[in-house]
Amino acid sequence: MRKTFPKNLPALIYLIFISSAIGSSSCNNNKQETKIAATNINQNSGSDTTTRKTIDTAEYNKKMVYLSNGDTTGRWPVKGAPYPLPGAILPFNRVVAYYGNLYSKKMGALGEFPKADMMKRLMAEVNRWSAADTVIKSIPALHYICITAQGAPGKDGKYRYRMPLGQIDTVINWAKEINALVFIDVQVGFSTLPEELPLLEKHLSMPNVHFGIDPEFALATKGKRPGSVVGIYDAKDINYATNYLAELVRKNNLPPKILIVHRFTKGMVTNYKDIKLRPEVQVVMDMDGWGQPAKKLSTYYSWIAPQPVQFTGFKIFYKNDTERSGAKEIMKPADVLNLRPKPIYIQYQ
Repeated sequence: MRKTFPKNLPALIYLIFISSAIGSSSCNNNKQETKIAATNINQNSGSDTTTRKTIDTAEYNKKMVYLSNGDTTGRWPVKGAPYPLPGAILPFNRVVAYYGNLYSKKMGALGEFPKADMMKRLMAEVNRWSAADTVIKSIPALHYICITAQGAPGKDGKYRYRMPLGQIDTVINWAKEINALVFIDVQVGFSTLPEELPLLEKHLSMPNVHFGIDPEFALATKGKRPGSVVGIYDAKDINYATNYLAELVRKNNLPPKILIVHRFTKGMVTNYKDIKLRPEVQVVMDMDGWGQPAKKLSTYYSWIAPQPVQFTGFKIFYKNDTERSGAKEIMKPADVLNLRPKPIYIQYQ
């Protein structure tokens, strides 16, 4: 795959944009009108107060069955998954995100367009999804790559660059203007999640900030520079991330976090059956490949749908899905909603 290094970056910062090649108690269908309760302890003027909150499990089950879209394999909805804590975003909402980096116009829509234009375009996509699916509400998100894989090792030999934390603050402030969620995404290179995730604790402790990990650029175990091979995360790596996020949720009395895991090949994620689901974290396996619709669907039905974790996502590339693939247009919401299961997270790059 050919790498493109943006030329308009500050000195010594080379963002690597590599176009990825494609190559509850689950929602047991229990119709009983049950509600599951969770107890939260809040500190108030030095004293403990207990607040009783509930999640409507009947509605949760209904939405999960709807997302399964008539699946006949028995995989969807996922069996044995715990109900989420109160305040869960999924499956009550579909997240429609713009992805990218503020230093690069080539890494995605978030950084490609001027702010006002970008926000307008994003909300137009949200409205299109809301019109296409009136059962599940669509909400906006800004998905920011805060650690980018590099083509050079750098001083510490880690092949990654940490963006200034102030840029995360900028994206969070932008999100407030449209009541959007924020995702911060990491491409760790030769680094690891235990090295990088704690540095983001301040922002991940905010209730509207969620997390994404990209196995393509996790290359410490392979020892190959980013772009030369596709990286890998094992279930134990994903479990580290969900456990860390769950601890933040408990410590800060937060609603559940969403974890996005990008994937477009079999080898990018290993031992998926060992991924541990938790009430504090909702896991989305995001189909991250580009190409003509048939190729994207093949990837989804090869590595996402048959290896159920909890929820699914789907990425749409404005340029790679058309200019590089030869397709006349990108896939429309109606096309993606025909998938089994229906994706609950949609990302535009």
